[in-house]
Amino acid sequence: MEKTKIAVIGLGGIAQLVHLPILSKLQNVQITSIADINKNRLNGIKEKYGIKACYQDYNEMLDKEEIEGVVIASPTDTHANIAIDCLKAKKDILIEKPIARNLEEAKEIQSAAKKNKKQVMVGMNLRYRPDAMLMRSLVNSGELGDLFYVRCGWLRRQSSEQKWFINKTLSGGGVLIDLGIMILDLGLWILNDDKLKSVFVQTFSHSTKNVEDSAIGMIRFADERVLSFEVSWGLHAEWDKFHLAAFGTKGTAHLNPLRAYKRLESGHVDYTLPTNANSTNLYKKAFENELKHFIAAVRDNSPMVSTCDDAVTLMKLLDAIYKSAEQKKEIIIG
Repeated sequence: MEKTKIAVIGLGGIAQLVHLPILSKLQNVQITSIADINKNRLNGIKEKYGIKACYQDYNEMLDKEEIEGVVIASPTDTHANIAIDCLKAKKDILIEKPIARNLEEAKEIQSAAKKNKKQVMVGMNLRYRPDAMLMRSLVNSGELGDLFYVRCGWLRRQSSEQKWFINKTLSGGGVLIDLGIMILDLGLWILNDDKLKSVFVQTFSHSTKNVEDSAIGMIRFADERVLSFEVSWGLHAEWDKFHLAAFGTKGTAHLNPLRAYKRLESGHVDYTLPTNANSTNLYKKAFENELKHFIAAVRDNSPMVSTCDDAVTLMKLLDAIYKSAEQKKEIIIG
């Protein structure tokens, strides 16, 4: 089997825990090269995975190596420059979330992708969980009727303890750009709707200085559907996971774990599927599905899911969310 040649730029936690272990086990993938500014980390990972080429300068890697696709897993403030350089080098790319620090940078990546006729996929891995895909299929089948309300949230500790992560200049924001953008992407995907009308959000900074550590908000759509959300690094809650409920005119579906019910005159039908999958397995499976989809799209030049256009829509929403929090009022979108 001819192998797809993949490079990885940025060798932090997510690359070491997820991307490299999964990619190294895929029979149709060859990790041709890696790049990171940390020389010791670079050499250690090169030896561990038997990767032939490693670079501290990713541009040198793009010039010298035969590469078809690039996984970008570097800090957020580097995403735009690296992504644009990869696109100019005619590589398809997978960028770990968020796509960039702000809407302006996201649009620059979008423009570069169109100009160079290459694809950009953004790592919204919640879409690739088996239970989330089953839930969307149930919604799309019409079994729940017309969806009118989605309620979602994610309460857990912050994803990284590195100092840049809570420096707004480097990260673009706090819990909203960390957890919020993921759960909102999932909510929009389940609703299958990007016709945003307005948003109202309240943020809090109890344990952080210049970024938010909690946020609560409501999004309204052009057809009067509603999505409410809560995200936090600091709420004292009974759980440490995301949750999502989709309410339709005929039934309701819940995520994590997956449960679904349809109302009938004589009672209700329970669509809940028996499963032994635990959160760790679902987490791993989501990344496996995501990376396999990326590789297939690169190999076949087929359309990607969680695209750059989707990411730009999300960044427009995030921009309005931060404006709402700052101005303490509802913001009309678009």
